[in-house]
Amino acid sequence: MTDVLSGVRVIELASWTFVPAAGVALADWGADVIKIEHPQGGDPGRALVVGGLAPGKGKTALDYMLELGNRGKRSVGLDLRHEVGRELLLKLVENADVFLTNWLSDARRKLRIDVEDLRAVNPKLIYARGSGLGPRGPEATNGGFDAASYLARGSVAYALATDPTERPMAQRPAYGDLPSGLTLAGGIVAALYRRERTGEPSVVDVSLLSQAMWTMAPDIMAADFFDVDRIPTGVGKMALNPITNSYRTRDNRWLQLVMLQPDRYWRPLCEAIGRPDLAEDPRFPDGASLVKNAAEAVEELDRTFAEHDLDHWRRALAKQEGVWAVVQSPQEVLRDPQAVANEYLVEATDAAGVPYRFVANPIQIDESAPRPAQAPEHGQHTEEVLLEAGMTWDDIIAAKERGAVM
Repeated sequence: MTDVLSGVRVIELASWTFVPAAGVALADWGADVIKIEHPQGGDPGRALVVGGLAPGKGKTALDYMLELGNRGKRSVGLDLRHEVGRELLLKLVENADVFLTNWLSDARRKLRIDVEDLRAVNPKLIYARGSGLGPRGPEATNGGFDAASYLARGSVAYALATDPTERPMAQRPAYGDLPSGLTLAGGIVAALYRRERTGEPSVVDVSLLSQAMWTMAPDIMAADFFDVDRIPTGVGKMALNPITNSYRTRDNRWLQLVMLQPDRYWRPLCEAIGRPDLAEDPRFPDGASLVKNAAEAVEELDRTFAEHDLDHWRRALAKQEGVWAVVQSPQEVLRDPQAVANEYLVEATDAAGVPYRFVANPIQIDESAPRPAQAPEHGQHTEEVLLEAGMTWDDIIAAKERGAVM
């Protein structure tokens, strides 16, 4: 990918996936992202096992969740509770462009690494914060994870449930973290642009709650405008538009039709699926009648799509211009020719030469994907980065002996 952020240095003091995902995007675009980790243990995400899928049990020894949130960075082990460790952080901040963190405000104040503390050594520093619930309000000091702050608090889980009295959907790993991280990265780039134009640095904030509300903006605004908790849509036989609906094939696969203009797409669709009689049916002579008699049209389409396997319908639907898609599994996405052609999956190899793929961040510049990169080992670049900052080997050894440096 074009290194549009080449020369930009980011100091990241963050854990888990939300805010580190912002660092990954910045690294993809060419920034030098230095991840600060505690010497003992480091980012707790290094010990996270999701769904029992532990490193070494798959085809590579790499941790897929760690790679997702940390590839392309450099890791430095500093104990910020130690005055020497804090001084070294300030030394790194002196020549940084961005400080990126998800540490809570109380911890930042206690360690004296809040906005005013770091701006005292670097007045042009962009300070970027990711939080669960935002920097203001009665719960600003509370922590958050995406299952709570994004899915639950932001009404995403409510919207995805077919019945609000049912148990909410199970949390998918990093479901709210990754879009929130990319939004935070975008805010940082906007702040870099502003500083370039005006010389003024910014404080950038994104919360999991704000991202969820942006995702759910149509529903939340409809709640305000119409005093409803659900925008009427309908699924299955309750679909408001029969050709914006899902249908099961004979081999138990699902097709999603999204044809929002029934007057335009109904007749060509009927011809493509071998049911031109439906376009002549007096119940469905036009779009308005099709919507009025939606339940009957859905029954007809249910029976028709159930007569053939998915491969048959792939060929048939390719003959018309309406939008449709197969409901794919993650393994099918790995083979999706569009994903491959657009380099949404980047091929890489681990240290043992085992090939694997990672999902690129969705923003491409000059039609190019990010280069292969891996997450750093815990503290892998400590000496390298400190030497670049002007320390000598004697300084580093002395800091190590005092327990401030990994």
